[in-house]
Amino acid sequence: MKVLLIHADWMEYKALQKTKMAEEIREGMEGRMEEVLVVFTSVESGDYANLENLVSKAADEIGKVYNDVKAERILIYPYAHLSSDLAKGAEAVAVLDALSEKIAGMNIEVRRAPFGWYKEFNIKCKGHPLSELSKEIKGEEKEEVSKALVSEKKAVSRWYVIDTAGNLHELRIEEGEVKGYDFSRYQNLKKFAHYEMAKARAADREPPHVELMRRMELVDYEPGSDPGNFRYYPKGRLIKNLLEQYVSARVRETGGMEVETPIMYDFEHPSLKKYLHRFPARQYTIQTPDKKVFLRFAACFGQFLIMHNAKISYRHLPLRLYELTRYSFRVEQRGELAGLRRLRAFTMPDCHSFCADIEMAKRELLDRFELSREILSGIGFSIPEDLELALRVTKDFYEEHGEVVRELVRRWGKPALLEMWDERFFYFVFKYEWNFVDALDKASALNTDQIDVENAERYGITFTGEDGKDHFPLILHQSPSGAIERVIYALLEKEFMKQEKGKKSEFPLWLAPTQVRFIPVSEQFVGECITIAKQLGCRADVDDRDESVSKRIRDAEREWVSIIAVYGEKEKASGKLNLRMRNGETTVMTPDELGKYVREKIAGYPFITLPLPLLLSKRPIFRG
Repeated sequence: MKVLLIHADWMEYKALQKTKMAEEIREGMEGRMEEVLVVFTSVESGDYANLENLVSKAADEIGKVYNDVKAERILIYPYAHLSSDLAKGAEAVAVLDALSEKIAGMNIEVRRAPFGWYKEFNIKCKGHPLSELSKEIKGEEKEEVSKALVSEKKAVSRWYVIDTAGNLHELRIEEGEVKGYDFSRYQNLKKFAHYEMAKARAADREPPHVELMRRMELVDYEPGSDPGNFRYYPKGRLIKNLLEQYVSARVRETGGMEVETPIMYDFEHPSLKKYLHRFPARQYTIQTPDKKVFLRFAACFGQFLIMHNAKISYRHLPLRLYELTRYSFRVEQRGELAGLRRLRAFTMPDCHSFCADIEMAKRELLDRFELSREILSGIGFSIPEDLELALRVTKDFYEEHGEVVRELVRRWGKPALLEMWDERFFYFVFKYEWNFVDALDKASALNTDQIDVENAERYGITFTGEDGKDHFPLILHQSPSGAIERVIYALLEKEFMKQEKGKKSEFPLWLAPTQVRFIPVSEQFVGECITIAKQLGCRADVDDRDESVSKRIRDAEREWVSIIAVYGEKEKASGKLNLRMRNGETTVMTPDELGKYVREKIAGYPFITLPLPLLLSKRPIFRG
């Protein structure tokens, strides 16, 4: 909103000719006012979306000027000529009416001139220093908080450890400690239980992975964006890309049909708006020239709208749709943002499975549990040692279908945390997550799966049953790995904790930006190192910098290079390479044997070529 404020001895005005947006003239909309603060007003696009905040701020600003100049009354005068980005007529009238009512509520005499008319006016400005002022007033974007988030805060949970025999051990917090189970063999589970029960999400210091991701030139903060958005340097983009390809391939192999859907949706779409309030997440909202939209926080919206139009029968079920969302968005609270652990824009592998009934849904849940095991194990996590299982369930579901919950824990192979609600607050009756507990004892869910009992009906998704009638399917929501960014966070934190125990940090060979590095002992061997590196068929580079051999070895170690080959006269003469493996072992191989070794180790994984120049002397420094 733009306003021009004139303190006048008097102003008189009359409506002469209608425009197509003209409102009906009501009593008091024409005439003369004396000792008046005239507020020439242009309502702009986007103002209506933030009406409450905007009107409150505008009334405060106008009221302050009214008091400063000691005016006796206020005239709100619609004046389109202050802006070229005008609101729609009905929206502008609503803002002007609300502003008039707000000012009247401040015990100030106020009138409003008619909107949408060509008018004549005469005004006598007082001419003192404050008699002519202009202001631009913006309403802060009101955070859209879903009803599910509100319900989650009010929800009363009962917490248990469920052991592999299916026994429940109720937990409580006493004097800051989790009690109710013997955690002596499961200290990580104890940390996880405390994190979940205390709901202490905010980080009081920077997680260790942040220093690692920046030092190794993988990922960095982007100061030119909203907090929680990141820039990826070539090595980081390589790792992210490989993870995206790997997860997507595994899902497609199990029948996931890959689709692509928009990142923004109509905020007022009836089905979408109802779902917004059933999902515990904060949304980004945007006012476009035509409507208010929100940025998706998952692929549910697009996939459900696809399924609304699809014709399916019981023979097609279970039916799996998949999308790698680049990106999904959530307005995480600023104090909870912590590197790649919790961020606002993320890449989510999102798979939905449509099932005929609860028995099919339970079978699908178990199958997809094993898919998650395959994916996260393949990425580099030891299952279940590196992660903690959480199960969240309504009391009714547990009493009727507790066998599937107990079966998941049995397959998991160690005790898990179970949260039980007396009533259902969300769209699901059951979900599980595999959680990583980091060096700061904060937990983050990687993969998840949920049994959704609401959204098929909400979106009008039906299938034809064996009886020839339409039925609503149950929907499973699975991310088999969790957000790709969070996977990188967990890998880095895992290696940091390993380093703290005196072991070497490393990337799995298939993810390592540099799989083999050649360090020529002098300039005369650089050419031969280049030739061998190009022949290996893997990500090999050559450190040709004018540094000592020991310095270049240390730098390779700090980059977590998988295999280091120092090359000199001895290696040239023998035709064999003396290799330092990342696990601390040393070995000797010919170049052909080394190439075959790496290819065998990374077989079955996606491969991308070296993301930087082969020679280190040609590489830019992204972080000085």
